[in-house]
Amino acid sequence: MLFTHATIITVNAAREIFLDGAILVHKNLIAAVGKTDALKAEYAGEEEIDLSGRIVIPGLISTHMHTAQSLIRGAADDLALVSWLCERVWVLQGNYTEAESLAAVRVSIAEMLKTGTTCFLESMFADRYNFDNLCMAVEESGIRGCLGKIVMDIARYAGNPKWSLHPGLVETREMSLMGAVKMWEKWDGKADGRIKVWFGLRTPGGVSNDLYKEMSAISKEKGIPITMHCAEVKADREFYASISHTPMSYCEEVGLLGPKTVLVHMVHLDDSDIAKLAETGTHVAHCPTSNSKLASGICRVPDLQKAGVNVGLGTDGAPCNNSNDLMQEMKLAAIIHKAVSFDPTTVPAEEVLEMATINGARALGLEDSIGSLEVGKKADFVAVDVDNVRLQPWYSAVSAIVYSAGGSDVDLVVVDGKIVVRGGKLLTMNEEEIIKEAQKRSVDVVARAGLAEAVKGRWPMI
Repeated sequence: MLFTHATIITVNAAREIFLDGAILVHKNLIAAVGKTDALKAEYAGEEEIDLSGRIVIPGLISTHMHTAQSLIRGAADDLALVSWLCERVWVLQGNYTEAESLAAVRVSIAEMLKTGTTCFLESMFADRYNFDNLCMAVEESGIRGCLGKIVMDIARYAGNPKWSLHPGLVETREMSLMGAVKMWEKWDGKADGRIKVWFGLRTPGGVSNDLYKEMSAISKEKGIPITMHCAEVKADREFYASISHTPMSYCEEVGLLGPKTVLVHMVHLDDSDIAKLAETGTHVAHCPTSNSKLASGICRVPDLQKAGVNVGLGTDGAPCNNSNDLMQEMKLAAIIHKAVSFDPTTVPAEEVLEMATINGARALGLEDSIGSLEVGKKADFVAVDVDNVRLQPWYSAVSAIVYSAGGSDVDLVVVDGKIVVRGGKLLTMNEEEIIKEAQKRSVDVVARAGLAEAVKGRWPMI
């Protein structure tokens, strides 16, 4: 298949952008990238898809999101963290059935694909949601998923008894850690290699030192990667201080740091933490919308970059973002650091696109196969329709993608050589059915949790 007449942002080593470019796909791999005239002449017999008026980018890679949370999108807006967690999000999630969890997963995946995300890291999927269903949904949809199965043994946040987990979400070592290992043995590498199984740790204070160390040892023995929320809010920093640690000194002590670990949010760091991240090759997932909406603070991305820390981009969950659209996330990531640093040159559009593509691939250990458009890599790419009033005129293709485009502008999505979205329509899943199921299941779970009135918002609905 030959995709022609597009502007192609390769994110290759030279960061080349082809005007009137083409991509040749053989099976699930990129066989050639170059000028349309040259590739059409060389591969005259290939079936052709004309992408005139499109900018093609590598498939976007979300390094942090929660697939189960899309069913409660908008159900916990404008609340302080304790109320957000203990009175809404945990209560709702603790009441999920497996059918409701699957409805959430499917609407999350559908939204990601339609908005250009071709690979994602699920942060911590609870046992009650049914991990098998998550994997089957990934397999069905055609997306690429790194799937974190939750690991925990303490039912609190940051060690605070006031912040207790809903009983429906509490898991033991056997259920969480051993369950994650079983899921890794069953699912890792399935769906033609699109599924990878990770450990999805709860935050320090929600996991004992012994369980962290046991899990870290298993991770090293079996090569299972790790992801964990870390230093997200001030309460996290205070917890570390209460046990005479900084965030990274604690993580190092229990064996969490290294190139197979993605730590999420990382807002409340000091200089020693940043140096330790760089020294150990640990990756960071930046989630600016979530951090802003929950008033958590702002990650020190420019300082992390200067230190050589690899930073990817994530949307986090629907209750703290209201969207799984990584196109939208890119714009805020490019703007927010300018505002707080009073420096309009910091974190430019090119660096943000790297976060959402090649940096994300590096964080997930997949940089040799995805994250850029190069011969021999997997054919994961997105065509954005720029032939509309919101995106015309444009001068820099990267600027158009980061500052002007949104997920609704995605026209075509290819994952592993297969077209999964075309003309903005999802081809691998029944979108109408997904929407109806999400609507029905959301009403059910809110009613069961006793929050039907609370989630309606502050203004009267007549």
